[in-house]
Order: sequence, then C-alpha cells, then structure tokens
Amino acid sequence: MKFLAKAFRSLGTTLMMAALVVSSCVMLASPALAADHTVKMGSDGGLLVFEPATVTVSKGDTVTWENNKMAPHNVIFDANNIPGGKEVADQLTNKQLTFSPGESYSSTFDVEPGEYTYYCAPHRGAGMVGKVVVE
Repeated sequence: MKFLAKAFRSLGTTLMMAALVVSSCVMLASPALAADHTVKMGSDGGLLVFEPATVTVSKGDTVTWENNKMAPHNVIFDANNIPGGKEVADQLTNKQLTFSPGESYSSTFDVEPGEYTYYCAPHRGAGMVGKVVVE
C-alpha cells in the first residue's frame, strides 16, 4: 500500500512539472498582441496637421485616423516614398474624405519595416503630411 501511494505521489509530481514546462513554452511562443494607435486629422486648435505627425508602430499594429477639425480629410500614402510601392500604398490609402468630427479610417500595418509617408490630399499644400514608422 505504501508503495502504491509513493508511486502516485511521484506520478503527480512528474505530471505537475510537465504541465509547468508545457505552459511556459506556450506563454513564450505566444505572439505579441497588436496595438492600436490613433492619429488626429486636424489639431485641437484647428491647424491642418496630423497629430502626432509621426507614429511608430510594430508590424501588425493598427493605426486609426480620426477626423478632429477642419474637414474634409483623407489619408493618401505616397507610392514613391514607401517600401512596397504602389501595391502597398493602395492597400493603406483611404481616398474617401471624412467630413464629420469622429469619422475615422483604420489600416493595419502588416508590412515590411520602414517609413511610410502619407498626406491629406485637400491640405497637402498646407503641410498636412504624416509618417508611420514600422519597426
């Protein structure tokens, strides 16, 4: 009887250790959760800018551009100034204009690392240009 109890205790300890090792491996192998970033289209003071002008993200993160002030706005990625060229620019661009405060557009940056320059088409001449840096 003592032999049987000792065997069950050893088996329980072994199973507990195996469970700890497996759960540790699963935790370490889990991908990092993607983050969400918000960029205002138009400053709180009404300036024709993106705030922040530069946002740094990790691959897989999402950026949401939210209309703040001085509509209309949109987000156009410059195919000549981003990794991946026209195909990636078209994927990330939102040509549709936002008119009301709170209207938004999101894009997930599942792209290669680099600098992604964009602008607001109606206000590009006023300097409404931004950048997403993907690390």
